[in-house]
Amino acid sequence: MPLKICEVLAEAENTLRVAGIPEYKNDAWLLFEAVFQMNRTGYLMHMSEKLEGIPDAEMLYEKYREVTEKRSRHIPLQHITGHQVFMGLDFEVNENVLIPRQDTEILVEEALKLCRENTQIVQVLDMCTGSGCIAVSMKKLAGHEICVTAVDLSAAALETAKRNAAKNDCKIRFLESNLFENTGTQKYDLILSNPPYIRSDVIPTLMEEVKDHEPRMALDGEKDGLFFYRRITQEAEKYLNPGGYLMYETGYDQAEAVEEILKEHGFGKIRIVKDLAGLNRVAAGQKQ
Repeated sequence: MPLKICEVLAEAENTLRVAGIPEYKNDAWLLFEAVFQMNRTGYLMHMSEKLEGIPDAEMLYEKYREVTEKRSRHIPLQHITGHQVFMGLDFEVNENVLIPRQDTEILVEEALKLCRENTQIVQVLDMCTGSGCIAVSMKKLAGHEICVTAVDLSAAALETAKRNAAKNDCKIRFLESNLFENTGTQKYDLILSNPPYIRSDVIPTLMEEVKDHEPRMALDGEKDGLFFYRRITQEAEKYLNPGGYLMYETGYDQAEAVEEILKEHGFGKIRIVKDLAGLNRVAAGQKQ
């Protein structure tokens, strides 16, 4: 195996480039880092050396080629590495859950800000929890003791979320439920949700990584993408304490429609928050 370390990385970059992976250099590096357990400094120090000088070189090289081939088939990087960082915390991800995204950090940051300004917020519900990234981040970072309940219809997603709570040392109540169906009589000070919000007819046009590898039930917001906003908002009033808050992540073009849904159901003090790209990303209201 006469390849230099830098040639191994270049080989993977080329494989991903030819496969049409947009961030081929970044993805090749992240896979290299994961397989060879070598950071940038180590790479720069040893890049001109022969790969065969590394312990278990042949096994690692084959492993790297294997994961590169998976990525070339548009399997999400996070499904290959098995994890994603969100709000500075590490989360397990797999084909049963939506991969945590930076957009959702805007929702969590706004919710954390609200909690820090209102220490009377104690009972928090994460509806459609998926990987549990919202629930775990809230529990871990709220700044005061809160009780977090996380709900999902998917038993497989809940198992992943439970593991994520355990790995981040968080005590969270998990419920398998179709929205509020099996949540009991508990009332909440804050309900958060990143529900499925992509229109059904748009899903076939999404990137292969999303449409072919992430769970459709976590994506599909039915005909107009607003089905779950209507359902959750309609039912949330019964489960919120007086003055309680309802906060959503929304699609970039949906915040105004969600604002109208909140108004229709009597929510006031409605706020729309933009993401780092200047797009509407969070819609929030308070029970009046």
